[in-house]
Amino acid sequence: MKKIAAVALLALGAALVGCSKNETPAPSAAPAPAPAPAAITKIVVGLDDSFPPMGFRDEKNELVGFDIDMAREAAKRMGVEAEFKPIDWSAKEAELSGKRVDALWNGLTITDERKEKIGFTSPYMENHQIIVVAAKSAINNKSDMSGKVVGAQEGSSAVDAVKKDDAVFKSFKEFKTFGDNVTALMDLSAGRLEAVVVDEVVGRYYVAKKPDEYRVLEENFGTEDYGVGVRKDDTALLEKLNKAMGEMKTDGTAAKIATQWFGKDIIK
Repeated sequence: MKKIAAVALLALGAALVGCSKNETPAPSAAPAPAPAPAAITKIVVGLDDSFPPMGFRDEKNELVGFDIDMAREAAKRMGVEAEFKPIDWSAKEAELSGKRVDALWNGLTITDERKEKIGFTSPYMENHQIIVVAAKSAINNKSDMSGKVVGAQEGSSAVDAVKKDDAVFKSFKEFKTFGDNVTALMDLSAGRLEAVVVDEVVGRYYVAKKPDEYRVLEENFGTEDYGVGVRKDDTALLEKLNKAMGEMKTDGTAAKIATQWFGKDIIK
């Protein structure tokens, strides 16, 4: 009996070993698919609300302007809501990287330095950094600015443009920066400044309002392009914006908006 039992146990063990060798391993679970990026339903547009005619408040305290109309039209074509958020323009890059806004759309100049931190759309407008002086000022060119007190908006490309012209910049008696262009121009009117360097679209808007008070010099501090800025990793939004703005240029909508604000088509 012991021999029979031993033989039976050996046979059972062999059978179990055979089963374990022939057993098909359970398939490993497939990796979970990466979650799809959330659909864009709203873009928060950061702007300086004292930058006419690009973006500013009207007599009813409502946000209006060329860039406001451009952004609204682009958002409509993208099928999203546009929310406008006034920000400290000198802290615009921090507002964007901190995700408090999704886009910077308010006469934002495309520069090599900014392109290191910001993703830009294709240019939609050309701008110059002009020099505004009092109507009766003796200043007629850059060389006349030597020994003078000159102002510009803090954090604006006007500051960079002036500093690039090293010889002229160093000739100033003083270079002051202001929270907005309106304040700088008020100081010019009050005699606390002798010249203001400002974006052409803004400067000419104010000069046209007060032609007896201000004058624009023939010389300027260079030509530049405006673009819409987004976070560098926000490629989906950038692609949608470029597509919408491209369509607006092609079908004439952008030109129509420009003509309403500037009296002519200034779209690039």
